[in-house]
Amino acid sequence: MPSRNHLRSRASAWDRKYSPYLYISPFFILFAIVGLFPLVYTAWVAAHDWDLIMGQGEFVGLDNFAHVVGQRAFWIALRNTLSIFILSTGPQVVAAIIIAYMLDSHLRARTFWRMGVLLPYVVTPVAVALIFSNLFSQRFGLVNSVLDTIGIDPIGWQSEVLPSHLAIASMVNFRWTGYNALIFLAAMQAVPRDLYEQAEIDGAGKVRQFISVTVPMLRPTIIFVVITSTIGGLQIFDEPRLYDQYGRGGTDGQWQTMTIYLYELGWTRSDFGMASAVAVLLFLLIVAIGIINFTITRRIANGEGRKSSTSRRRLKKGATL
Repeated sequence: MPSRNHLRSRASAWDRKYSPYLYISPFFILFAIVGLFPLVYTAWVAAHDWDLIMGQGEFVGLDNFAHVVGQRAFWIALRNTLSIFILSTGPQVVAAIIIAYMLDSHLRARTFWRMGVLLPYVVTPVAVALIFSNLFSQRFGLVNSVLDTIGIDPIGWQSEVLPSHLAIASMVNFRWTGYNALIFLAAMQAVPRDLYEQAEIDGAGKVRQFISVTVPMLRPTIIFVVITSTIGGLQIFDEPRLYDQYGRGGTDGQWQTMTIYLYELGWTRSDFGMASAVAVLLFLLIVAIGIINFTITRRIANGEGRKSSTSRRRLKKGATL
């Protein structure tokens, strides 16, 4: 009996010590297979002269990176990617917060409206691209027709740089604003209603409550949405590729993004080495912007933490007096 009790206690100790690692191990195993290994393998291909047909060639080190960085097309693709990302992410987050705040109010048929904002996300990217490419078409587009009726010259939505970026950004915002609005709505419903009651007693209106109560309480959710939008925005591929019938990012690369440039190098020029180098550079760019976002949000949180601690000290001092 003592030996059996000893084995039982030891098994129970092992269970408490090692079972949490077993529970979370499937995620890390899948991540190593479908995430980490492709990343390491891409870096390995980027260091070789790798052809689509001939396969692995000789080791070239950083030559593929140097060659890619020296190309004008790479910098144009980087400019386009950052421009579309900035034009889509900022307005998307602001619009999603406002829509979520409206959905959180006392509306009739709230379930209907909440399901309605998710419909653009359900629509396939091909359908969205076809609709918006016709809306922003240069010759027969509805947008230019409306502008012509009010006396404004037609805009080159598919020939100029900034208009094409605005059109693609509007496409991205149409698809993802409702999805992010539901994320913000879930966060808003977790905000204690007592805070709104106290603000209303203090004489704060709806706008003041939104600015002083809702937005500060949404800060962790805003950080999450900004980071996920950054990752998705820098990897944008479907919308710019389907924006016209050729799928190459414009005749002069007006809206060619990093992913389209990567695709062209890999499948059109059959140079997997340079394509992998672009993929590695894009990964480093996403990591760098993620670190910048993390640093900024951390400083903001630390600054607000100091303010709150200072205010608590002042309240304590006033109570003692």
